[in-house]
Amino acid sequence: MQSNKHRLDRFISATTTTNRKHVRLMLAQKRVLVNGSVATDINQIIGQFDKVELDGLALQDKQPIYLMMHKPVGVVSATKDDQHKTVIDLLPPEYKGLHITGRLDLNSSGLLLLTNDGEWSRELTSPESKVKKCYEVTLENSLTTEYISAFAAGMYFPFEDITTRPAQLEIKSEFIAKVTLEEGRYHQIKRMFGRFRNPVVKLHRTSIGPILLDKALSTGESRLLTKDELDSL
Repeated sequence: MQSNKHRLDRFISATTTTNRKHVRLMLAQKRVLVNGSVATDINQIIGQFDKVELDGLALQDKQPIYLMMHKPVGVVSATKDDQHKTVIDLLPPEYKGLHITGRLDLNSSGLLLLTNDGEWSRELTSPESKVKKCYEVTLENSLTTEYISAFAAGMYFPFEDITTRPAQLEIKSEFIAKVTLEEGRYHQIKRMFGRFRNPVVKLHRTSIGPILLDKALSTGESRLLTKDELDSL
């Protein structure tokens, strides 16, 4: 993902077609404001949500947006798709420019996060962040305690030559398990249950880190994250 940070002189040059040599003069004349303060350093780093003004006109004034969605089954986690409705299609018009943070496949449902903040998204999905994601999984066949130890040990997938990180499995009932992961490899949960030849009937994500899917959201609905939810991350 492309960086959203730029040096002040390069930012002004790119947004106004002003020669970078003239930016220093603009700063000396106190014509540039960054977040309401007079800019003095051409090397100041400008992020995607810093407000930059030149002669009273805004060159950039973008606000961060963080949404949670209750993703329905049958909708793809993509910005566009020729065959299926996408989660972006479900958003109000003012949020169409958001991107998806941590996808769910076509037949999965539950908590999905969307944002215009690339840095936040990268940090949240990075394996180094070890953000836990919880899923409620309904199986075709009954569960046994053997599953618990197998998930906790991690599983080797020879096609990619990788071993999954330890995952926590809690048996909720004969056919329902709660699975907690720190990673999200391609169809990982379905493939792990596939080792037991036990097809996944339903896969529903209930949380990402400390953020829980709002039970008041019907499938397809979304809302902004609260300040407390953002601070918890």
